[in-house]
Amino acid sequence: MRALITGITGMVGSHLADFLLEHTDWEIHGLCRWRSMLDNVAHLLPRINAGDRVFQHYADLRDYLSLQHVVHAVKPDYVFHLAAQSYPKTSFNSPDDTLDTNINGTSRLLEVLRLCPGIDPVIHVCASSEVFGRVPMEKLPIDEECSFHPASPYAISKVGTDLLGRYHAEAYGQKVMTTRMFTHTGPRRGDVFAESTFAKQIAMIEAERIPPVLRVGNLDSMRTWADVRDAVRAYYMLVTVNPIPGEYYNIGGAFHCTIREMLNHLLSLSPARDRIRIEVDPERLRPIDADLQIPNTEKFSRHSGWKPEISFEQTMGDLLAYWRERVQSGGLFLTR
Repeated sequence: MRALITGITGMVGSHLADFLLEHTDWEIHGLCRWRSMLDNVAHLLPRINAGDRVFQHYADLRDYLSLQHVVHAVKPDYVFHLAAQSYPKTSFNSPDDTLDTNINGTSRLLEVLRLCPGIDPVIHVCASSEVFGRVPMEKLPIDEECSFHPASPYAISKVGTDLLGRYHAEAYGQKVMTTRMFTHTGPRRGDVFAESTFAKQIAMIEAERIPPVLRVGNLDSMRTWADVRDAVRAYYMLVTVNPIPGEYYNIGGAFHCTIREMLNHLLSLSPARDRIRIEVDPERLRPIDADLQIPNTEKFSRHSGWKPEISFEQTMGDLLAYWRERVQSGGLFLTR
């Protein structure tokens, strides 16, 4: 069996590759841009170099022919479409790039998969809980039929991604399933996301690389937290446990708290906590925020048997340990 992971160099893609290597005998084919950083897959490079079950391919979601070349070469049995412009804050400054990459890029990929002869893969299209946007309290917890109210160009792009997946299943009979994954994090999380930039700043303060001032954005948003390693296990079960073309699922953790409470927990893990000052950075605030993100995940749990296993405390501890290791390695980092 061959799995194609778009965005293998991202946090989720790299953890998914790790999971598939450990729990299957599949070949793993990763799609990335030629300029993608390889930090998250550095541990896989010896296997990639040796052609040992892991293979790297270069393409871009904005380039139809590059996608066609990879799909025709790999002929995948499973496709995990994870690649995207994935940062909501950036999408306010780069809406055209976000919409083209996430909507048109998904369309290009699904068309290439549809038209490639001799394949009929099971396809996972990764949307986002951001599609629900600003949800009123009376609609919590958020189920699959909750109306979309996207609160950023990124969220709008993921509405398009979500609908494209279902359209291709219904119109063309492709085995496409869509997920709306709620907040998931852990080691390798990009430093543009709140919990990861907090962990990075704490690690840099501990190492006396920056002054003891931790810059934050909106601390009042409510989030439900899942571990990335639970998320990739869910994605594997999505495509292997009685996959139903056209279905769509909310997936997420079982623990929820505000961004402020998450930050307080990270600070509690640091010996520098008593000397760290919190300061709001206006550059970290979104024009509009999805401030209540609490999912109802019963549909997917009933279908697959999946449930989260890794605790919030372990996830945050592992995230902070990841940044401490990176900072102690001596590299240079932006203070974002």
